[in-house]
Amino acid sequence: MPTTLIQNGTIISSEESAKKDLFIKDGIISLKNAEETADRIIDADGLLIFPAFIDCHVHFREPGNTHKADMESESCSALAGGVTTVCEMPNTNPPTVSIQNLKGKVEIASEIPNCDIRFFFGVTEMKHIDQLSDLFTKDEYTELRKRCCGVKVYFDNSTGNQKANEEVVEKLFEIASNLNIPVVAHCEDAEINDASAVLIKETGIQNHSLMRPPKSEIVAIEKALSLVRKYGTRFHVAHLSTAGGLSIIKKAKKEGFSVTCEVAPHHLFLDEGDYVRLGALGKMNPPLRKKEDRQALLEGVNDGTVDCVSTDHAPHTLEEKNAENPLDAPSGVPGVETLIPLLLTAASKNQISYEKIHEVCFVNPNKIFNLRKEEIVEGSKTKIVLIDPNKKVVIHGENLKSKCGWTPFEGMKVMGQIVGVI
Repeated sequence: MPTTLIQNGTIISSEESAKKDLFIKDGIISLKNAEETADRIIDADGLLIFPAFIDCHVHFREPGNTHKADMESESCSALAGGVTTVCEMPNTNPPTVSIQNLKGKVEIASEIPNCDIRFFFGVTEMKHIDQLSDLFTKDEYTELRKRCCGVKVYFDNSTGNQKANEEVVEKLFEIASNLNIPVVAHCEDAEINDASAVLIKETGIQNHSLMRPPKSEIVAIEKALSLVRKYGTRFHVAHLSTAGGLSIIKKAKKEGFSVTCEVAPHHLFLDEGDYVRLGALGKMNPPLRKKEDRQALLEGVNDGTVDCVSTDHAPHTLEEKNAENPLDAPSGVPGVETLIPLLLTAASKNQISYEKIHEVCFVNPNKIFNLRKEEIVEGSKTKIVLIDPNKKVVIHGENLKSKCGWTPFEGMKVMGQIVGVI
C-alpha cells in the first residue's frame, strides 16, 4: 500500500483544530512521523480535514423499493458528500423486523465498498420484540448485532406504514432498557394527525403542515418521555422539527434523563415558505415548520440540545412526487450528499462552527449508536475527508449521485466542497 503525506491542512477534532501534517502508512495515521518521505504528497493548504462523517438516519430503500434507491447508489451519494458511515432505517420491504431480514440486509451491505452501513431493527408487533431480544442476547448473533445500531419505532405511519400500538411501544421501552440499546422514535401522535387531517378540505401542499401540526410532535415526545422516566430507556428523537419539542427535550436533559435528538437539514434550512417553490418536493414527515421553529432548532444545535444533524435521506422518484394531488405524493426527500455543504455554508455565515459540525456529524452519533469510529489521532485507521471551505458550488439534482436525481435544495448556492475522501 503506498504511503501518503498530507501537508498544511487544518485538522478539526474534539480537542483542538490546528494546522498539522498527516502521514498515512498501511492505512494507519501518524501525526508524529509527518517528516517522512511518502509515495504520494497532498498539499492541503487552505483545506479542512475531518474524520469521515456519519449520517445516523437514512433510508436506502433496499430491499423492496430499489426503483427509488438502493444501497449501491445511495452509498455513492453518501461518499460524494463525505459520509462513509450511515445508519439505515427498517421500513423497507420486507421491513427489518426479524433476524432473518436483518441478515439479508447485512449480506447486501457487505458487497458495498467504502460505506459502513449499519441497520436499525424495527418493531411494530410483540413478536418483533422477541426477535430483538434474541439478537442482543444470544451468542450465535454476536457478529450480526454489531451491524445493528439500535431499534426504531414509529408512533404514526410514514413511508412503509410501520406504526406500533401503545402496548407494543411500552414493552419495547422496557426491554430496550434491559438490553441497554437506544430506542429511536418517529415522534408524531397518530390521533392528533388523524383529527387534523379530517379538517383539511383543500389539496394545496401547504396543508401537509396543518395535517401534521406541531402539537402532534410535542405530545408524542411527552408520551415517550413518560416511558423514559418509568424504565430509564436510552431514547433518541428522530428528525425533531419544532421549537416546542426542542424545549421539552432541553428540560428532560436538565433532569438527567438519557435523551438525545437529531435535526434534519430540511428542518434547519427550509420552512413552510418554501412550499411555493418546492410543491410536493418539500413534503416529508414531520413536515416543514415555521421560520421561528427553524431558527430555534439552529440555536438548539449550537447550545448542545440537538445532538446530531442527520438527513432522513428518503428518496422517491420524481414521477411519484408529481402526483395529481400533491397531498397524495409520498413523504421524504434525499439529503445525504448535501448535508455537509449546507452545514459548511452555515459556518461561512458564522451560524455554526467547524467544531460543532464535527460534533453533530461525527462525535455524537458515533457515541449514541456505539459505532466505534476513531478520531484523527496517532495510530488511528479512520477515513478522512478533505474539504475546501471557500469553494462556491450550486446544488443541482442532476449532478448528485442519488438514484432519484433531484433535491429540495435545487439551485441553492453553497460554500464548501468535498475535495476527496481518503
